[in-house]
Amino acid sequence: MVRHYSITCDSDLAKEVDALAREYDLTTQEVLQQLIEVGLEEIDPGK
Repeated sequence: MVRHYSITCDSDLAKEVDALAREYDLTTQEVLQQLIEVGLEEIDPGK
């Protein structure tokens, strides 16, 4: 089952996400998904 989430961030953070998306030729959604996955792995490395 797919869930949709919405986030709000300040312009500095949005610029960083956009820059990563351009640098790696990804969409902003793909960048955000990867950042969330990496963050969750940091919290629980066994997953």
